[in-house]
This record gives sequence, C-alpha cells and structure tokens, in this order.
Amino acid sequence: MLLVAVLPGLGACREERSQPVPIRIATGSPTAVYHAFGQSLAAILNRELPEVRASVVVTAASAQNVRLVSSAEAELGFTQADVLPTVPRQQPGVLAVARVYDDLLHLVTTAGGPVRTLDDLRGRRVSVGARGSGTEVTATRLLDVARLGGDQVRQEHLGLDDSVAALRAGRIDAFFFSGGLPVRGVAELAAATAIRIVDLGDWTEPLRRGYGEVYVTRDISRSVYGLEPVTTVANPNYLIVRADLPEALVREVTRLLMERRAELAAAHPAAGRMSPRAAIVTTPLPLHPGAADWYRASKP
Repeated sequence: MLLVAVLPGLGACREERSQPVPIRIATGSPTAVYHAFGQSLAAILNRELPEVRASVVVTAASAQNVRLVSSAEAELGFTQADVLPTVPRQQPGVLAVARVYDDLLHLVTTAGGPVRTLDDLRGRRVSVGARGSGTEVTATRLLDVARLGGDQVRQEHLGLDDSVAALRAGRIDAFFFSGGLPVRGVAELAAATAIRIVDLGDWTEPLRRGYGEVYVTRDISRSVYGLEPVTTVANPNYLIVRADLPEALVREVTRLLMERRAELAAAHPAAGRMSPRAAIVTTPLPLHPGAADWYRASKP
C-alpha cells in the first residue's frame, strides 16, 4: 500500500524533471547582429543540451534586453556596455556570461545628400534608434556632447529596418545604428542605394569624458560595405544572464559559446571575434559564477 501511494508521486517528479528548461534569448532587429548571433546560439544549445529548449525573442535591443533579463522575462540577452549602470548593484538580477564583440556606431545618409559631418544634422530629420535600444543611448549621448540635443535635431525613434525604409523614401535625412560589422541591413542598403557613412572618429574622446571610458575608436574599412573607409565610436557588447540561473547550466552555456565560435561566426562574422581572454572583461557587470568557473578551468 505504501508503494502504491508513493509511485504516483515519483511519476509526477519524473514528469516535472523531463520538462525542458526554457532559455529565451533577447536579441534585436531581424536584420541586425544580435538576432543572427542569438539564432545560432539557440540552435547550438538545443542540439547539445537536451534538457534545454532555447528560443529567440525579437526586441528593440540592448536597453529592452536588460529589462527583460532583470525581470525574468528572458534568460539570456545581448546588450551594449554603455546601457548598463556604472554601479553593478543598480542592475539587480543580471550578471555577465561574456564580452562578445564591439558595436560600431553607424551614421548613415544618402551619398548625394547634405550630411557630411555630425554638425550637418542640425535641423534635419534623423532616426536615433528604436526606443529601448542601445543605439538610442549612444546616439543621444553623442548628440548631447556635440550640442545637438533637444530640438537641434528633429529626432525620430525607428528601428533599423524602419530607418532603412525611411531613408530610402526620403522621410529622414540620416539614421544612427550601432552594431557589429557587418550590419546586414546597412549592407543590403549599400548594395541597392548610394549611401555614405559619416566619420565620427573625433567624438570618441568627448564621449569618454562625458560618459566613461567604455567608448573606443574603431574603423569601418572599405571591405565591409564597399564605401569610403571611416572611423567611428564603438563600445563592447555583452551576453548577459539571469543571476538566478543554476551555475551548472550557465557553465555549459559559456562552454558552448566559446567552443562553438566557428559555428557562431558562420552565422555572423562578429561572433568570430570572441576569445576567452577578452570575454572575461565585463565591467561593470560581474561574471555569473557558472561562467567564472568555466573560465577558471579553461585558463584563458
């Protein structure tokens, strides 16, 4: 009689344990890097971790991704470093898995248009990125340090795909987008339309003085989009994780992220720039204990 009473409970436990662990990966626009990276990572997790069911969530990108992970509406997400608060404890519930690559800020306009420098945006219609995106954060800060904030620029808040469509239709004069090279949406636009990417290299130091040393200078070479080479502002990207995820699970995610770099790079070249040595630098976020354990064992 005792066995009969206990067996149903054991069966229920087995059923509960057999339920896959959901891993929702907060990404960004379908034509940007986060989405391509996230899709490839989800495929790897589903293939190699039978107890996991990973899926990709389309979002406005960085700022929204941080909110989703911190509120337990996603388990993993991508974010620019400049979206994070400078004091880690101000972002409860979020830890880092890795620094993955750098986002480069693109200021895109038509090749024959009047926008050749940042100051030429004054009085013009410009998309500064979707609300809740890392692009919005970086572009707004850049306009502020250039004294183009407030009503100096007629700002619109469009995602990458809508920005491309608006520039093509002449509804805006330029748009910002921050992403790893190459950004597919920008590459497709460059292949179909005569465009220019505006040089922003002189603005790295003012941004560093105003908002911290997370910003660096990077080049966009001719080989990326077939356009004149420019220098621009960049900042690191992190893969973040819910702080309460089990250490063993996050350790496996970290292992696969690092060991399957070649496969991830096939989905997007930016993923191929990861390395265990660079991945551990995630200031201001500490690493999740599971991620830290894998890096210690692998001695990057």
